[in-house]
Amino acid sequence: MQPEQIPDRVQRRPDLLAAGITEDDIQRRRRLGNLVSVRAGRYMAPADLARLDASQRHRLLIMTAAPDLPDDAAFSHASAACLLGLPTWNLDMRTVQVTRPGTGGGHRRRSLHTRFARLEPDEVTVMHGVRVTTAARTIVDLGRSVPFESAVVCADAALRAGLVNLDLLHTASARATGIPCVGRARRVIAFADARSESVGESRSRVAIARARLPKPDLQVEVCAPDGTLVGRTDFGWQEHRTLGEFDGVVKYGRLLRPGQHPGDAVFEEKCREDRIRDEGWAVVRWIWPELDARGSAIARIGRALGRFPDARR
Repeated sequence: MQPEQIPDRVQRRPDLLAAGITEDDIQRRRRLGNLVSVRAGRYMAPADLARLDASQRHRLLIMTAAPDLPDDAAFSHASAACLLGLPTWNLDMRTVQVTRPGTGGGHRRRSLHTRFARLEPDEVTVMHGVRVTTAARTIVDLGRSVPFESAVVCADAALRAGLVNLDLLHTASARATGIPCVGRARRVIAFADARSESVGESRSRVAIARARLPKPDLQVEVCAPDGTLVGRTDFGWQEHRTLGEFDGVVKYGRLLRPGQHPGDAVFEEKCREDRIRDEGWAVVRWIWPELDARGSAIARIGRALGRFPDARR
């Protein structure tokens, strides 16, 4: 499998040797920290590697692995999610994952996990010159193999981006009938919602459901009596006149207009919330640390809905 290109900053062992750099030189540079191995026989300068985030590093692993893979292999699971541009929250990005047609348990090496499974021609597409499982097949694969929360994050994002629709997801899961853990994938598909606009919102939905709180509506619009739009919020419980907002740093970045200071966006958001409260709504906000704390955000939502009256104790 030949990718469109391997990043220019990756140095291959054969090229280094051809340039007169000996094997001893390569090993000495590695010991001194002047070269870092990104895969067997491929190196980068530490400063270049440090500039890459986790997803970029994984794409680098994919592109360096691709030339050594057989033509029937397709990048799948977390690697496919990465190439499709889906969020990779809590996915294992240390190992490149591929699927090949066939049967058997597959094999795992330090940087490559190969699975053998049924792989129909229409379940594979080509991106960046490499074969990748389609969004529908990828969501089913992830639903079967990673924690529910991580799979929901990807499924929500794929639906939101228009990479897939629910009909395609149901068709893909029907094809997987009889495959181990397909029931888990179907639960992910049943829960997925294109209206979740971020990783934090998807994770919040899972946390709310696990706490058995009432299911919220999403992207709720609040209007004044004359019909004027006051604001739109992430979550809403109409019968409780309660709204919920997940506050991530990215959200405030999206709110910025050209030349606007972040503090101005925060101030405008506060004014918007005040107008919403004036319409008789309670507003509950939470942030990443509260979502990770397993309870602090949920406790406050529960109190607002009257479900956890003793949560402060």
